[in-house]
Amino acid sequence: MKPRVSLQDPALRNGNFSLRIGPVRGEDVGLYEAQVKYKSEVHSCLVELGVITVTLSPPNPVAESEMLLMSCNSSHQASLVETCWFQNKPPGPTSRSFCSLSGTLSIFHPAMSDAGSWRCQLRYSDKEIISATFNLQILGFDGPTSPVVYAAAGSAAN
Repeated sequence: MKPRVSLQDPALRNGNFSLRIGPVRGEDVGLYEAQVKYKSEVHSCLVELGVITVTLSPPNPVAESEMLLMSCNSSHQASLVETCWFQNKPPGPTSRSFCSLSGTLSIFHPAMSDAGSWRCQLRYSDKEIISATFNLQILGFDGPTSPVVYAAAGSAAN
């Protein structure tokens, strides 16, 4: 897994034996065991790593007005009950959320207002709730609504 795996060297002196994996991939799913030997004592712990995969079709960045499908899946073994999507904007009239059984969100005509942080939340039959956040990029025109721009003679126009 090198070079994606590292130990936090300064933290080792303080007894923190955390393992850092970045970026996490789907094949990293599984059970990890840490063993620390100190003098005659052996301490161990088991950690299970699960992975959430967010996929976009077409892939990021998405062209404005091109149909977009966002799906979210995880390695969790229980039955999926519900998938919710949240556009992470301050609460108010522009924040949006969508929930469904299928797990796929379709945006038929994405606009610049759809760009930014999105979170998918997966709810399972065993009451487990798992979520992931990703940044959606939209390629488009975010300019004036009128195609006419006035500029003073002798100045620059953008």
